[in-house]
Amino acid sequence: MTTHYDQPATDRGSTAVRGPSPTAPPTAPRRPFVRRLWRGRPEDPGWARPALLGLLAATLLLYLYNLSASGYANSFYSAAVQAGSTSWKAFFFGSLDAGNAITVDKPSAFLWPMELSVRIFGLNSWAILTPEVLMGVGTVAVVHAAVRRRFSPVAGLVAGAVLALTPVAALMFRFDNPDAMLALLTALACYFVVRAVEDGRTGWLIAAGAAIGFAFLAKTLQAFLILPPLALVYAVCGPVKLRKRLLQLGLATVALVVSGGWWVAVVELWPASSRPYIGGSQHNSFLELTFGYNGLGRISGDETGSVVPGGGGGGGRGGNGGGQWGETGWDRMFNSEIGSQISWLLPAALILLVAGLWATRKLRRTSVTRASFLVWGGSLLITMAVFSYMAGIFHQYYTVALAPYLAAVVGMGAGLLWERRRETWASITLAGSVVAAAAWGYVLLDRTSAYLPWLKWLVLICGTAAAVGLVFAGRTSRRPALVAAAVGLVAALAGPTAYTLSTVDSPHTGSIPTAGPAGASMRGFGGGRGPGGGGMRDGFGGGMPGRQGQNAQGQQNGNGFPGGGAFPGGGMPGGQGQNGPGQNGPGQNGQGRQGPQNGNGFPGNGFPGNGFPGRGSAGEGGMRRGGGAGGLLNGANVSSAAKQLLAKDDSRYTWVAASVGSQNAAAYQLATGDPVMAIGGFNGTDPSPTLAQFKKYVAEGRIHYFIAGGGMGAGANSGTSSQISSWVQSNFKKVTAGSATFYDLTQKNS
Repeated sequence: MTTHYDQPATDRGSTAVRGPSPTAPPTAPRRPFVRRLWRGRPEDPGWARPALLGLLAATLLLYLYNLSASGYANSFYSAAVQAGSTSWKAFFFGSLDAGNAITVDKPSAFLWPMELSVRIFGLNSWAILTPEVLMGVGTVAVVHAAVRRRFSPVAGLVAGAVLALTPVAALMFRFDNPDAMLALLTALACYFVVRAVEDGRTGWLIAAGAAIGFAFLAKTLQAFLILPPLALVYAVCGPVKLRKRLLQLGLATVALVVSGGWWVAVVELWPASSRPYIGGSQHNSFLELTFGYNGLGRISGDETGSVVPGGGGGGGRGGNGGGQWGETGWDRMFNSEIGSQISWLLPAALILLVAGLWATRKLRRTSVTRASFLVWGGSLLITMAVFSYMAGIFHQYYTVALAPYLAAVVGMGAGLLWERRRETWASITLAGSVVAAAAWGYVLLDRTSAYLPWLKWLVLICGTAAAVGLVFAGRTSRRPALVAAAVGLVAALAGPTAYTLSTVDSPHTGSIPTAGPAGASMRGFGGGRGPGGGGMRDGFGGGMPGRQGQNAQGQQNGNGFPGGGAFPGGGMPGGQGQNGPGQNGPGQNGQGRQGPQNGNGFPGNGFPGNGFPGRGSAGEGGMRRGGGAGGLLNGANVSSAAKQLLAKDDSRYTWVAASVGSQNAAAYQLATGDPVMAIGGFNGTDPSPTLAQFKKYVAEGRIHYFIAGGGMGAGANSGTSSQISSWVQSNFKKVTAGSATFYDLTQKNS
């Protein structure tokens, strides 16, 4: 049985031989390409390739369904896509605007497929998001190929289906964040390393290094999380001598550095005066951004320029403990903030991983089967550990990085135990994994008890019945065993499938999207655990929905933060804005320090004027675009009057307007199609441009309007953003268009 699993699926029961079979006719004609595409390998059962093509087609249709409902999704990145589709300089650097004032806070590679699509098909939701969908389908194909090659066609299909039906995967493969490209490239890296263990070819390791290097250009250091298990597995299990293994790993490292470092070198060596400012950094340095705000700062919580004071580190435990980004600890992936996004099959995956390693413990050092478990399982464990304990900025959707590893482990483990089901330990372990999936599915479904309340009981009953059948699967005929396995698979996937269908049926916008029905992820901006299953939907603010899908104090809070708001003292003073105290007042956040009545930021324990209303339906705690000024995590709803104002003589200016914060600037840029400068970058905290630089742009006639308001992160009120805002309001004429306020930088106050 063990040697059966230590050969590729194509060579089971025989010795692996490269080249044509000695008994085959030397000039046997090859089948037509279309037939080979449909039929697959000659040794495969006739249904295997059609089933794979069906899985990929179903995934494509599922992810394309209702795609345009999300509009521009994360307008921050969509604005960068719009800029890169009109300016090759913006394309290369990842500028937020075609005037190249400032970049997004990530490398630019993940934007390139979307920007090329928009160049071809024009600026629209489909052109932006379809490349992300194709990356999702590609990731499903990679995971299937990895599992199918070493195990069975059914195991590969199970792995692919688990990935496709993971709620956070359905969310992020339909969204314009960097995570889709990251997931695809890291899955490819795992596949390439396993292939290298299989035949010892250097090319596979070089390909793995290149994939991780390019993944770095999608989401910087997160791509490196899986490097330790990949390198260690090949160093120990590679089928060549140790000296050659080390040389191959060195060449893979070179490939990684070249594929990820060429862009960094160009950016760092390019004269700062002729390139955009590096968004997210405090000193216009991509290396600072990489190792600070986007790197080690995410681990320690010390992120200079973050949206909350001191970076908002996590950590604490006890009560509603934790930091601004939620509690840390071994159970973080299972809690009420994260669990429904990724953890449906996580208990089962951990059981199957242990079982797979136990079953392969006696195989030779170069066992590809064991190496497969080590590569995919090691990537799962190390990524999960970092996510569980990182104290800095952490959002629920980051967990999509776990989805390919989890799916592969489930497929491999289930496939191995099924083939060995006649062994008592294997059938019991397989049954235990089904019980774990069903029981945990029941818990997750119970957290949103108003959503399909019957489903949790169906999952629990079917899972238990299937487990009983699987215990005796090795002692019965094949048909009853197959029925038990099918029922177990349905029980395991019913919960995540329901949440996935809810995800694709709902629009998702803003900077912090979550998967599943309303109330499935219960973090407000302040994070931490709390009662009920409520949570934010596509942003923050707007009231937190309770377990029954009703806003819990959200309406009383005036669309601010309910009960124990995100910010200490209940409010944050802003700069010299004109929005007045707003309509939300103190709300229910407690009696904190009252912010200035004319603040641009967060006066009066809540948000000013046109702040962050809810989506408009009960239980949708998400942020809908407000009227005039936008917010920190979403932009403004740009009126036709505002667009008409900005369109006047727009060709005469490098930037038709400037606004504090990237989301607000992005909303106006997407609405008008013209460059809008984001003062202070995403959070409004980056020191770009300086007041002197801004005055110079105004004197040169390069900016037409300044948009009042705009979201600002903590500390922005005392930096260059506040200085620019105060100078503008003191010197230039105010203009109103719709509900928004502008300052005409070509007309000084009389």
